[in-house]
Amino acid sequence: MKICTMAFCLLTAFSCIVPQPAETQNQLHLIKQDNLWGYIDTYGKTVIAPQFDDANSFSQDLALVRLCDRYGFTDRAGQYQINPQFDDAASFEEDLACVKTKGKWGFIDKNGRFVISAQFDHAASFSEGLARVKIGGKFGYVDKSGKYVVNPQFNKADTYSEGMVRVEINGKSGYFDKNGKQVINGQFDKASGFSEGLACAKIEGKWGYIDKTGRYAINPQFEDAYPFRDGLARVKSAGKWGFIDKNGAFTVKPQFQSVGSFSEGLACVVANGKIGYINKKGIWVINSTFDNANDFSDGLARVRVSGKWGYIDKNGKVLIKCQFEKASDSSGPVARVLADGRMAYVDKSGKIIWAQVK
Repeated sequence: MKICTMAFCLLTAFSCIVPQPAETQNQLHLIKQDNLWGYIDTYGKTVIAPQFDDANSFSQDLALVRLCDRYGFTDRAGQYQINPQFDDAASFEEDLACVKTKGKWGFIDKNGRFVISAQFDHAASFSEGLARVKIGGKFGYVDKSGKYVVNPQFNKADTYSEGMVRVEINGKSGYFDKNGKQVINGQFDKASGFSEGLACAKIEGKWGYIDKTGRYAINPQFEDAYPFRDGLARVKSAGKWGFIDKNGAFTVKPQFQSVGSFSEGLACVVANGKIGYINKKGIWVINSTFDNANDFSDGLARVRVSGKWGYIDKNGKVLIKCQFEKASDSSGPVARVLADGRMAYVDKSGKIIWAQVK
């Protein structure tokens, strides 16, 4: 559960929506200078000077940071809310953070007090009021008081989604609810978490979709499948990818080499080795001219042409020309990019508002 260092994970928020919500305007963004991490605001002003050996984005008004070999949490003013003292940690979720001390994981509140003592061999952040923990080689789930809702018994287990969690039972996937009751027996060769009321599940080599009772809402028939998103799911049939609705009917017939999920009404698809975008009727909205491309977020998508990244709008208009070695997805008023080998931030016009000093 190490921090995803930005040297390896060049992802942050970017958006062109105006006006921006106050929460977005108050976002702080990670910067790195002379191998130390700090934070800037959306205008490129340094708010917390680079001083940390590693750092994460803010979550619930606190950011997980590392100083030497100890993890702690800083507030938006750069003051330690919880001094670096832990062997490892994860960001706050649902007002608790899992931390590691003396080889064991537990959970602390925002005052740094243990609300669940360090006792687990591993732990994940809370999701829907429950956290996955591992002890004695098995996974189980605890509530925020530390009480087991589902006793440790699984070799593999996910986090809760839509009130259900997928677990592995004797090599098969089944599901438990938030009361700790097994509601779907372990019977599937593979399965996903629930999304928009359905989960994709594989049996006898074919994928279909089940409801929360474990009954197939869409019978197993696909070579591959992904969870529903934006009302549609991408599936593979006869070697080609298309999209189905929740009745299992194809809204976009299988015809593409590869596809992404729908986001903001559009999906990126691969045709003849190039990437473009279609709408939910399968009609081309943006022709396949890109070497690489990503989902739309806040009205923008990052695309790559001739080895360089830039941004387009939902009409395919290039808003920021392809000029960066790397670029982040869109979600917020600025984007992190790699320009001439340096970490930088650009605004919605493509102007660099902050860049590393070599």
